[in-house]
Amino acid sequence: MITGAAELLTVPDVMARLKVGRTKVYDLIRTHRLVSIKVDGCRRIPDQAVRDFITGQIGEAA
Repeated sequence: MITGAAELLTVPDVMARLKVGRTKVYDLIRTHRLVSIKVDGCRRIPDQAVRDFITGQIGEAA
């Protein structure tokens, strides 16, 4: 659950943070590995969702 004011990132923002392409970001969203919402038809990803994804990936690698 998101508490407080969450920063909503655009797909290009997430691409830059994860150093991956647009297709990969949408694949992560489609497979529910990255949480996102739609705001007036525009896809937005909470910054905490990106942090959670990274933490999960680090946990899997360990």
